[in-house]
Amino acid sequence: MKTALTLSGSIRKESYNRVLQQHMGRALTAAGVEVTELDLTDFPMPIFNEDLEVDSVPEATVKLAELWRSHDIIFIATPEYNGGVSPLMVNTITWLSRQKPSPFRHAVFGIGGVSSGKYGTIWNLSHLRDSLSKVGTLVVPTLLGIGPADQAFDEKGDPVEPAIIRKVEQMVHELTHFSRG
Repeated sequence: MKTALTLSGSIRKESYNRVLQQHMGRALTAAGVEVTELDLTDFPMPIFNEDLEVDSVPEATVKLAELWRSHDIIFIATPEYNGGVSPLMVNTITWLSRQKPSPFRHAVFGIGGVSSGKYGTIWNLSHLRDSLSKVGTLVVPTLLGIGPADQAFDEKGDPVEPAIIRKVEQMVHELTHFSRG
């Protein structure tokens, strides 16, 4: 059975990206994947600074890297900040990129995000795909840019727009059928 990690690049209470993370977890579970839902507040890491590496890498970084290495699928739901990747995701990716062996070279990744605007994090997702690709990640083609957030989900946390529902189905198919070989 394939395994997946889902996480959100937002630790804000009631984050729409957390709603997307949970929805993707349910969709992957329905596709026969064993899902582990992560909360990045459980993995506290200081702002990356090479000077900190000299003394020790945060224990949370080592644990998170091992989790990423041990799963077949990773789904990241993250907000857009000023047209770019959230600071939490930038810091997480930076710390993980320093780990050996690389935690980016095993799993197949899916990325998505929810924003208050109609463009639905599409600029962020472009930046995130580019950053992840540079560290050796295989990111599936479908991107889940969803907005406006306050109209995106029903009371159960499921997307309401038919095009987004189809994109979720497509991403689940890609995540469960693509392989690192």
